[in-house]
This record gives sequence, C-alpha cells and structure tokens, in this order.
Amino acid sequence: MANYPELNGKVAVITGAGRQNGLGEAMAKRLASEGVKVILTDLLSTTGEHFPDSAIGNQQEIDTIVSDIIAAGGEACAFGCNVLEAAQVKAAAEFAVGKYGSLDIWVNNAGVGYLMKPILEMEVSEWDSVLDVNLRGTFLGIKYAAEQMVAQGKGGRIINIGSQASKSAFAHASAYTSSKHGMSGLTRVAAQELGSQQITVNQICPNHVTTGLGAWQNAHFSQVTGKGYDKYMQDMRDRIPLGRPGLQTDTANACAFLCSDQAVYITGECMNVSGGEEYH
Repeated sequence: MANYPELNGKVAVITGAGRQNGLGEAMAKRLASEGVKVILTDLLSTTGEHFPDSAIGNQQEIDTIVSDIIAAGGEACAFGCNVLEAAQVKAAAEFAVGKYGSLDIWVNNAGVGYLMKPILEMEVSEWDSVLDVNLRGTFLGIKYAAEQMVAQGKGGRIINIGSQASKSAFAHASAYTSSKHGMSGLTRVAAQELGSQQITVNQICPNHVTTGLGAWQNAHFSQVTGKGYDKYMQDMRDRIPLGRPGLQTDTANACAFLCSDQAVYITGECMNVSGGEEYH
C-alpha cells in the first residue's frame, strides 16, 4: 500500500497501540506498510482501579500486533510505557533512537474513553484519570518527542489523536470532551512553538469508530439513551453524511498523510475524519 516513499526508513513511536482492533494497531500497520520502523507502546499491565485489564494492551496482545507487522514485511517492536510517567515517556523516545537510530514521528494515541458518567455521578478520581492520560500524556509525548527531534535537527511529525469530542460536546462525557478540547489547544500551541524547527504538530479528530473501546461505548450509550443497540447505531448512521461510522483505516490513512511530505506545510490543524458528521 506504499503511497509515500519518503517515509521508508523513518522511525515512529505510537502510544496506546497495544490493543488489537484499535486505532493504534491500524496506524502502526499503515505506517509500517510505508516502510516506517514502528515502536508500539502500551501500559502492558494494570496500574490502578481506573485502568483495568480490559482497557489496556497486554504483552501478548501487543506482541501479536508486532508479529503481524513483521509477517507482512514490516519492522516493529514493543515497549512498555505509562504515558503519565515523564521518565517512561522520555525512555520511549530514547529507546527509538537506540533501536533504530532516529525518532521522526510520534503519535499520541493513548487515551481513556471508558469513564463516561453524568457530571453529578463522576468521581474526582475518574475525572483526574481521564485528564491525566488524555492531556498530560499528550503533553509529555510532545515534550520528549520534540526534545529529541530538535536535537536531531531534521524536523519531524507529531500527531495527536483527538476525537469529534475535540470540537463538540457529548453528554456523559465531561472529562473526555474537556480533555479532547484541551488537546486541540495544546496542538496549536505546540505547532507555533515547534514550527521554526520544522516539526509539524497536528491532530486527527475521528468520529465514532467501533474499536474494542468503541464497542463498549456502543453498548453503554445504547443503554444510557434508552434507545437499544439497533436504534442507537441506526441513528448514528443517519446523522453521518457518508452513511457509516468511521473505520480504523480512516484514521490510519489520515495519519500516514500527515506524516508524509504531502503535508509538509500543514501544522496546527485539528482535522476532521468524520464522514461529514463534524463541520466545525
């Protein structure tokens, strides 16, 4: 599927990429198909009550994704990283350089999208967990990726994975929506600060994608809204001009484009990949 030969030999780190059927897996495989050497990171083990086994990529799962990439002719490896820990994020950047000699692309994909409650029912600790991973984790990724890219002196690409919630509000998603709105501001500030170093910083804003997390969201909001699964999903399709929810490959293709030379003059953008559902 190689469309961007200039990406061949580049090195990318993708956070939160340890779950099969997730956006991280799709982006890793898409970049690998272009010849990018990919480091996939994830927690790999539980770290507290708000990060259960069902919500994180484990060692077996991430190893399977790496094996798939290698079997398809790509180059990839796994690295355990808690994006809340500055030392671990910096270590991931250093690992990329030690393993493959460079760091050219960093994708901030790790996120929490399963702590969804009305504001009156949201625990402070749940709010903190969402904001910490989605916003602090993105900040740390930008900081340490850019630090390495500046030292290399050859520019780079930083991609933040936002959401339709980066631009629109959704009931029962106060922490998630706030974190993704915040990510948009962070993306634009980073683009301004890093542009002189030829580092572009952009955000991809998908609408709903039925990943493992997305499947949970479908079931959760089908119940919360009282619509039932079939009606909830049909209403979703009806409000999307292109008639379907997003696919993992839609986000992966946008990521590959933003990493390519075709996007060399694009920075600070929060790009909708929503089938026309989000216009702002």
